[in-house]
Amino acid sequence: MYKLALIGYPLGHSISAVIQEEGLRNIGFEGKYDPIETTPEDLLDRIKYLKHNNYNGFNVTIPLKTIIPVFLNDIDEKADVVGCVNTVKITQDENLIGTNTDIYGFKTAIPKNINLKGKAAAILGTGGAARAAVAGLSELGVSQIDFYTRNIINTNKVLNFLREKFPQIKFNAFQIQNAKNLSNVSILVNATPIGMRGYMMDEMPISIQDLSTMSKDAVVYDIIYNPLKTLLMEHAEKLGLQTISGLDMLIYQAQKSIEIWTGKLPDANVMKIAALQAL
Repeated sequence: MYKLALIGYPLGHSISAVIQEEGLRNIGFEGKYDPIETTPEDLLDRIKYLKHNNYNGFNVTIPLKTIIPVFLNDIDEKADVVGCVNTVKITQDENLIGTNTDIYGFKTAIPKNINLKGKAAAILGTGGAARAAVAGLSELGVSQIDFYTRNIINTNKVLNFLREKFPQIKFNAFQIQNAKNLSNVSILVNATPIGMRGYMMDEMPISIQDLSTMSKDAVVYDIIYNPLKTLLMEHAEKLGLQTISGLDMLIYQAQKSIEIWTGKLPDANVMKIAALQAL
């Protein structure tokens, strides 16, 4: 029996247990996936608990993705390039190996007919999900990424890190209040929790007016999956923009996590059906 977990805070909105347990069933594995609320102050004790109670691995969500690498024995190239981990495998000798399946999830959710090569992107937020988005956009050939944030000073630290890792991309940072003209942006990614159920669900990270400056063939990608359609996505659709829901990113990163833990890749469609029933 596989013992898996999700750590982070808060977890009240999470449907990951439903998705992961369905994925395990799909590949013929019996398993339990435990959401365990964990603050940064609890992290070291939580890792010890998972190591010593026969867990095979765990997922990591906000606010722990950029903190946890220092507690692990090793991280792979995917995690290293973005400086954050969302999936950890616990080996038989209790070593902790970290990776990042958010990159795979983010990229795979973008339809194949969307061509971003040489285009500009905008990302709202600078946390772990935003970094995964950078890596995914890099693999798709984006040449410029504009970050919009409330804290420019903190963003500059992140940008210096990303400029070193992705020298082929031009990075800019702006106050989120200054997202006045997005006409040059081919894809806008919301990597903030604004709009999430239980957290400012009735708000948008940018104004409708700013959103309306986007080109009609642009894409709005909201990594939030609960609710399935955020206020941002609703208004983007009204403006005729193509949208991508965070649910697909969640499903694909979960699918890849299971492959890392078990060596088998479950059917993403089966996992998505379970997720839609849970929402």
